[in-house]
Amino acid sequence: MEKIKQYGEQIVGVLGTLFCVITFIHTPSFPTPDKLIIFLLFVFMVLKQAVPMLKRLLPFVLIILAYESFRSLADKLNSHINYTLAPNFDKFLFGGKLPAQYLQQWLWRGHTSWYDVVLYIPYLLFFIIPLGLAILVWKTKDKYYWEVVGAYSLLFFAAFATFLIFPAAPPWLAAQNHYIPDVIRVSSYVWASMGIHDFPSVYNHIAANPVAAVPSLHSACSTLFSIFIFKLYGKKWGALSLLYPVLIYIGVVYEGEHYLFDVISGILYAVAAYKTAPYLAAKMPTTWKRLLG
Repeated sequence: MEKIKQYGEQIVGVLGTLFCVITFIHTPSFPTPDKLIIFLLFVFMVLKQAVPMLKRLLPFVLIILAYESFRSLADKLNSHINYTLAPNFDKFLFGGKLPAQYLQQWLWRGHTSWYDVVLYIPYLLFFIIPLGLAILVWKTKDKYYWEVVGAYSLLFFAAFATFLIFPAAPPWLAAQNHYIPDVIRVSSYVWASMGIHDFPSVYNHIAANPVAAVPSLHSACSTLFSIFIFKLYGKKWGALSLLYPVLIYIGVVYEGEHYLFDVISGILYAVAAYKTAPYLAAKMPTTWKRLLG
């Protein structure tokens, strides 16, 4: 009984972690922020650091969920969807043909191939990587923690503002509505072949916005990740980290999710967020830092 009292939190953490892992293996689902924070709660219970983890990561997760809820409203507030700017930019650069068309002509076989999955897995890491980076920086480079969280927060809300002002259709939707020649949404095939389901969660009750294409937030977040890895962990790890954004850049274009224009926009947004974040972190109220730190 004494041992149960002494190790109760860790026992619950182990059981909860195993339950999450088994559930994901049995019913694969998109790793959304709310599911990740529950999983991390159990993991950090094993380490007896659940409360400090929640103080650090819960505000970040709430910011991401707030962004997603706002994003779902953007297309309802502005119905003037742009179908032409991004494809015209891409065609100008590539001699009248879209990069997605070249890539799908070379790579798409009419069914999911192994490299389709390789290109799609980084796409699934959209929420895992920022939260993972936040934990890594908290544990190893703590003085930069709020700069990292601030940069991602700025990035999300700058993207939301753009989605609101300039709703733009992704290639698959433009092709569906006959604005551009056929571009297949390869990601849908990969999603189905991997057996991924929309496991019930808060995130899945937030409606998606199909016209939030500019900037590519996947490209922006992956770029920001590599920028911070270069800054905080050196050129060796930084060079290795480039594999993630490069796979994202190629994957989102090939899969029909984004134009190259969207990718370039995402990279520029990431750089702007990185440059602005130190000023935001410096102005963060001391009381908030004390409360959450």
